[in-house]
Amino acid sequence: MQNDPELDGKYLGTISKDFVMVSETIKEASYQVRKQGFSDYPIFPISKKDISIGQLLIAKQDAAIEWNYNITYIDEFVQRKIVAEEKLDDFKKIYKDPDEFCCLFVMDGAFTSFLFIPYPVD
Repeated sequence: MQNDPELDGKYLGTISKDFVMVSETIKEASYQVRKQGFSDYPIFPISKKDISIGQLLIAKQDAAIEWNYNITYIDEFVQRKIVAEEKLDDFKKIYKDPDEFCCLFVMDGAFTSFLFIPYPVD
């Protein structure tokens, strides 16, 4: 579950550009999810189309960005069998510090990949 090399060329530019615009909102949402005890592993599925994973947090048309940002937790990924239950410990080991990195789940057609992107430094 490393950042996919295909992600670098095809998606990283548009994701990075959008992420700068929405990172403060996402960082606060991640903090609230953890503070309120919902999960220590928030995940932000992103897609250019409407998706059924998680709840819509930021719609692309509302923020003049290219991607919709949803919010969910690792539990939903296990329930949907996107992350196998026996691989949950492996996922938790690679999950980066949520105060410094955002865990995105990029969905574009048949392409899906986890991406850990650092929050911008002020």
